[in-house]
This record gives sequence, structure tokens and C-alpha cells, in this order.
Amino acid sequence: MSRFEDFRLPDLGEGLTEGEILQWYVQVGDEVRLNQVIVEVETAKAAVEVPSPYAGVVHRIHHWAGATVDVGAPILTVDTDPSAGPVEPAGPVEPAGTVELSENLVPPVPVEGGGSTGSLTGEPGPGGRTATLVGYGPKTAVAVRRPRLSPGAAAAGEAPTAGAPLAPVKPPARVSAAQVGATAASRFGGVTGLAKPPVRKLAKELGVELSVLTGTGAGGSISRADVEAAAAGATLSVTDAGDDRSRRETRVPVRGVRKHTAAAMVASAFTAPHVTEFVTVDVTPTMELRQRVQAMPEFAGVKVSPLLFVVKALLLAVARHPDINSSWDEAAQEIVVKDYVHLGIATATPRGLLVPNIKDADRLSLLELAHALQVLTETARDGRTAPADMSGGTITITNVGVFGVDSGTPILNPGEAAILCFGAVRPMPWVVDNQVVVRQVTQLSLSFDHRVVDGQLGSMFLADLARVLNDPATALAWG
Repeated sequence: MSRFEDFRLPDLGEGLTEGEILQWYVQVGDEVRLNQVIVEVETAKAAVEVPSPYAGVVHRIHHWAGATVDVGAPILTVDTDPSAGPVEPAGPVEPAGTVELSENLVPPVPVEGGGSTGSLTGEPGPGGRTATLVGYGPKTAVAVRRPRLSPGAAAAGEAPTAGAPLAPVKPPARVSAAQVGATAASRFGGVTGLAKPPVRKLAKELGVELSVLTGTGAGGSISRADVEAAAAGATLSVTDAGDDRSRRETRVPVRGVRKHTAAAMVASAFTAPHVTEFVTVDVTPTMELRQRVQAMPEFAGVKVSPLLFVVKALLLAVARHPDINSSWDEAAQEIVVKDYVHLGIATATPRGLLVPNIKDADRLSLLELAHALQVLTETARDGRTAPADMSGGTITITNVGVFGVDSGTPILNPGEAAILCFGAVRPMPWVVDNQVVVRQVTQLSLSFDHRVVDGQLGSMFLADLARVLNDPATALAWG
């Protein structure tokens, strides 16, 4: 085994291609143990704490916090035999005053996520990926040899490909920081200076657009003070003094959960033909049952919400109409009917909408479902949902009633044939025995894939679900 081992970003889910580094728990020079948690990475599905597969001393951190990294790219180098002798630490740290560049090569520009793909015009780079540099727009597609950084310089780029032949190069020429800034500024068509990765990260956090700033640092670089002054409303130079729209706009990078959700919803909306049906239900008997169940000793300390009874009603309806719990296999041109129910629960979190699922929900009792719902929502809101808990869902419930919304037309999760929307429960006038009385009423809507579920199946499923909520004793009759 080599003394220096590169730890490459693993696939933290099912077929994920990239992740964003949220924070490092170690620094260059720190000793790490085998399986010690070293970094937190946000994927399209969850934020995951990643352990080290090596023991030793951290020699190099390849990407800054905030960088988006491809699966398989090196993120950390570990010296597995530090007793063999001292070595030069390899960052990343604040860049020093100069960098070493091979003759006739343009200075490298640190980019979010490292790497050197993409082009100034947004054309895909190698591998078909177009990357974006925060604050500058798409970056330049120029074949650049990765420079060797001087001691103390940042090492935010990707490592060279293992085994790639290296052509002889001339001794490196030294270029000043001012020259680096001037060259990079010219390459970005009007951006007057560079910003180091920590400054770019600060600008992103404060909502400052770097492209409208004139740097006051060395070589025209943008400093932390420039960014902080812009965030505080100070007067700084802008590229167009007559247009201050950028000062009144906030740009939010689409990544992680939001990026995955956007792609999944677009794919679903333009792949599966959606149909949505609605039913209005008197759920007064269910709300009364909820109070009785909450008072039972078995449910002490467990949250008994209206959603719990909607979940149970849905599972009973699935048992009567199993074809609703299916998926469409485009490649095989088959409908796959699932004999298990992995019930997804759409959950709003600070990171965006997550849909973790309760595995084999159809096998759980009412008390077990109550526990599972409580753990699922608390874990999601704390950002601790594992990728496996968001994979393999078969049918989903979205509870818009918690926001005071009556109904909606939800979009299917890819790979599922149906999604139920549960609206707010409200006291409303209702006719009972030819008398208008006040009852607890809600609306349910069911969106389904019309390739898999026809109108009859969708209507029968929704009607049975509503019947259980209107008369919970039906559940006993159905067994």
C-alpha cells in the first residue's frame, strides 16, 4: 500500500453522481482513525457524515467546504505512515502571494467543486458537464495543466488521473499574484478581480454577487472586506452604474436536495400522464377516534395525528386494490405490482422537500405506524435521513393540511403510480339526516399515472379510503 492514500468521494446513495461538501471535521496535519467521521457531504437525497477508510495523518484536503464534487473524485489524501518522515503539508489554506506555473500556461482559477470542466459560453466540458463558478458565471474551457502550488497555497483542484502519462515540461516560471488576478479577470470578460474560495463562500452566504464588485485587494482581487461592505450596503463599483437590479436580487444555487427534486418533478410531469381526482369527506368519526386512541396507555408519549389515520386508511385501501401500488417499467414495457408498501411521507425540511418512506408499512400496527411516523419526521427535519430511507418508495402521502391548505394536485414521485394529498380538517356545515350540522371535513386528492391506473381503479381506491375515514368501523369489517 502506498504511503499516501487518496480517499475518493463514494456513491452515498443509489446512482448518485455528485455531492456538496458541507463541512470538514479535520484539518491538514490532524491524525485520523479508521472509520472516524471526517466530512459531512450533502447529496441529492440527504446530508451524510462520511468516515475515513484510512488511518494516519491528513496530508491534503482537495476541495473546500461548499464545493460540489463528482463521485469518485479525490477529496482527501491521508499519510498512512507518518513515522516515515516529515512531508510538506498540502492545504487547502489561504493562497500565498505567488503560484508556480509552467511556461505559456494561463493561471488556474479556483472553482467551486474543483475540476476544470465547462466553458465560458456554457458548452459542456469533458464528460458532458457544465460547471458554474459562483459569482462569475460559467467558467472557461481551456486545457490547463494543474499547477504545482507553492508551500501554503490552496489545493482546491482535482488530483491528476492515476497512471496518466506526464509529458516533460519546462521549469516553472513564477507569476505574481497581480498577474494571476489580471489574467483571470480578462478571461472572465469584465470581472475585475479574483476571489479566493473562502471569500466566494462568504459571498454566497451573504447573498453578494461577486461579478458586480471591484476588488481592492492585491492584483484587483476581491477581499472579505469588499464582500462584507457590499452586504452592509456600502457603495461599491458595479459593472453598470445605471442598473442596480443585481443589488435587489438574490440568487440561490440549485444543488443537493433542491436540484434532485427539480429534476425528479420535471421527469415525472413530462413522462407519466397525470390524472387527479378529489373527494370531500366528513371525518368527524375519525377525529373522535383519534381522541380516544390518544388517551390509551399504549399511546402515551406518542403523537397521534390525523395523518396517522389517513396512513392506516390508505394501507387498507391498498390491500383491497393492490394494482394502485405499482410502477411502470419503460424498458421492459411492464407494470410491476409491489407486494409490499414502502410508504413515502413528504416532509418539509430546511434543506428542501424530502420523501423518506416507512419500509413495509403494511405490516405495522397502528401503534407501530405512530412510532414510525414520529421518528421519520423528526429525523428528516434534523437532516439525519439516510439515503436508503428515501429509496424504494411505492406510494406517497403529502400532507398539505398542516399549512392550512385544503387540497392540491401533487406530482408523482418517479417510479410510483399514485400519490395522495391530505388537506386541512375544518369545521364546516354538513348535511346529516336531512339536517345541516357542523362537522369536521377534509378534502383528499389522488394523482395517479394513467398508464398504470385507469379511472375506475383510481376512483374505487379513493372512495374506499374516504369510506374508512368516514366510518372507521369499516376497517374491522375488512379485517
